[in-house]
Amino acid sequence: MRSIILALLVISLLPANAAEKRRAGNASKVPRSRTALPTGTERDLADALTLAKAGRYAEASQRLFQLSYSPRFRDKRMQIKYILGMTLHQMKLNQVSAFQFIGVVKEGNNKYIKQSLEKLSLAADSLGDDTLLNYAISRVNVDEFPRAHRDMLHYRIGEFQMRNKDFENAARSFDRVARGHNLYNNAKYNEALAYAESNQLDRALATFETLIQSRANAPITDKTKVAGMMGKARVLYQKKAWDPAIEAYREIPRDTEFWHDTIFESSWAMLRSGRFRSSLSNFHTLHSSFYEDHYMPESLLLRSIVYLYICKYDEMDKTLNLFSHIYKPVYKQIDKTLDSVNQPEKYFTMMNDMMKISKKNGDPSKMSLPIPYIVAQKITRESDFQSVFQYIRRLLEERRRINAVPGGWGSSAVGLYSKKVLATRLVKAKQKAGKIVRNHLLTIKEELLDLIEQEGFARYEMLNGRKETLKKKIAGKELPDQQVDDTNQRDFYIQNGYEYWPFRGEYWLDELGNYHYVGTQSCN
Repeated sequence: MRSIILALLVISLLPANAAEKRRAGNASKVPRSRTALPTGTERDLADALTLAKAGRYAEASQRLFQLSYSPRFRDKRMQIKYILGMTLHQMKLNQVSAFQFIGVVKEGNNKYIKQSLEKLSLAADSLGDDTLLNYAISRVNVDEFPRAHRDMLHYRIGEFQMRNKDFENAARSFDRVARGHNLYNNAKYNEALAYAESNQLDRALATFETLIQSRANAPITDKTKVAGMMGKARVLYQKKAWDPAIEAYREIPRDTEFWHDTIFESSWAMLRSGRFRSSLSNFHTLHSSFYEDHYMPESLLLRSIVYLYICKYDEMDKTLNLFSHIYKPVYKQIDKTLDSVNQPEKYFTMMNDMMKISKKNGDPSKMSLPIPYIVAQKITRESDFQSVFQYIRRLLEERRRINAVPGGWGSSAVGLYSKKVLATRLVKAKQKAGKIVRNHLLTIKEELLDLIEQEGFARYEMLNGRKETLKKKIAGKELPDQQVDDTNQRDFYIQNGYEYWPFRGEYWLDELGNYHYVGTQSCN
């Protein structure tokens, strides 16, 4: 198809009399020796198009780039830029080709706008650049878009609508992605998420269930299936259906990346449904040494509240002390970094350096770092940061691709132009990533400030509870020795060969999630 298009373009660029004589063939009365030949101008362009048609894109791009700046081709400049963009796109230089297509679109009033918007959308999709996608989507007519790429366009439009909090239209856009398309799973997940955001919880549940069923034959740890299961559990929690939510969380396989979040979120559901012993069992896993790199200050406060409910003030005091020991220094370090670092690109550089740190370099949590390690780990998992970070990686890959083109292409005019485009985009992308990091740090600082204040209230309630307990002891009242969730029978846990082993301070990976709190409550 590309060859046909380029062949037609070659014919269209021949002078009118030459095209007419080609159609006339042998019927022409003009002697062969006197037939007009293409002038130097048309020959230069025809040669460049012939190279492109033959798949010699590197050579064609050099010729076309020179012609695009030549005053001789002022009238054909938009056509040349469009074809140049096509050749660069064939070389997998998506960012550089996108600039050619944008130039055609911005110029306006030419017949290559529609094709340029289509190619710009494809290039932006490959790059994952939100700015380019938004620019293209805002100008594209979906019905005129090539049918083969409409599913991609519907998906990107849905993302655009989600970012603008237009959840109902976003759900409709995601729903238009056909089953079997490589974006179908992501579209179905985002559709359910859009319904949940617009508080259409039953439709969200149904859509998550559709996603889960579509992956029925996939392995138990299939990422898409587990993401759907996790979404279903969260919607049930949103509906305040605590017990069904707990059961849905329990279905999440432990050897998946979602399991840690599952333990924490299900603990909230257990607390809301009054299952104090079960929530404390979860916290024993959450606060084990295996998860010491995870940022989860709220879980420590939640654990202390459970201890408050069952009047375990000594345990509550230990938990609050642990919160203070870990998160107050984190707050101070974030505050110090925000005060001392102003340039956005420095935040990206710090994050990029920290992403290279591993356990081989020592214990990162004990290193003196500008951004606390547990906070950096949290930010790297945020979708907005990951989106820009992956875009930066693609730009770096494109730069390596330019340097690998043979024949000194990188030193040619178009090669130097391409390097300049990528350098500019890299600077802007790193600045954007840095701003995202700084915004997350500001949010985390505010959250920690609020949690530190809550820790103070929890200590007040703890001291008040201890005072009341002392009053009762002085009055001679005996406190009952009653198990938490006393109605639960331990026989349930020792079925099918399970055995109880007392915890002796050592954590084992295969025991995570199997801890059971069997302490007693001390409330009257």
